[in-house]
Amino acid sequence: MASNASSASLPRLRVPWAVVGVTPFMVFALLFLILPTLFLVVGAFQDNEGGFTLANLGKLWTPTILASYWISIKVSVASAVIGAAIGAFIAYAAVSGGLPRWIRPTIMTFSGVASQFAGVPLAFAFLATLGRQGLVTLFLSSLFGVNIYAKGFNLLSFWGLTLTYLYFQIPLMVLIVTPAIEGLRKEWREAATILGASNWQYWRHIAGPVLLPSFLGAALLLFANAFGAIATAYALTGSSLNIVTILLYAQIRGDVLHDQNLGYAIAFGMIVITGLSNLCYILLRVRSERWLK
Repeated sequence: MASNASSASLPRLRVPWAVVGVTPFMVFALLFLILPTLFLVVGAFQDNEGGFTLANLGKLWTPTILASYWISIKVSVASAVIGAAIGAFIAYAAVSGGLPRWIRPTIMTFSGVASQFAGVPLAFAFLATLGRQGLVTLFLSSLFGVNIYAKGFNLLSFWGLTLTYLYFQIPLMVLIVTPAIEGLRKEWREAATILGASNWQYWRHIAGPVLLPSFLGAALLLFANAFGAIATAYALTGSSLNIVTILLYAQIRGDVLHDQNLGYAIAFGMIVITGLSNLCYILLRVRSERWLK
């Protein structure tokens, strides 16, 4: 009887089903995100013998590495700004542009697929389309006598890589900014119209300030997305465009520039830049959600 009473008095451990459901994600994040990040951060402050050193971080200020960071930042900024602008217009046209109903689900479906289409297949698609022997290049040359490469275009260049990144940057912007555009209430425009506001005044004083945090946050997310891309750039340009991700790959996996701990330091610098970008994105998203409540 005493044993039964003592066992009955013990509290039962009940695990909520929500915790069970989120456990696989937490395990995945721990194994493939948190632990590898900690490994890179620790390796950035170690030498080849495992001792503590700041020499790896000091090497980040060499001209070659700084130039690779700068090229990556410029490509990321260009693709983020252009992709954000075009994607915002497409999203607005799909949501509030008065288009046929079938247009919006088609755009959203394509955006969901295209935003994940990157790497070697994307590089091959652009080479087959805009390469020196690409379909569009030969079409313009044979029908209109226009040689885009003779006029200065080069797919294996800064603007060529930026153009390639736009293929997944624009759809990603559409997916991110569409909920914010949907949050614009019809009552706001109706009230502004009743009070005599013009379309420009409505966007200047009402819709613009509401959408601005979401737009800037999405542009920052696009910047981080482009800054960490490597497969598309490596398959498209090889080593002709020395962006930071290709330099990182050469330091960790290459035969000539192999310096694993320096590669960890380069990755640490990338983590700092993308971390700041994502932090600003989160802050702007919190602000935009307050507006849209």
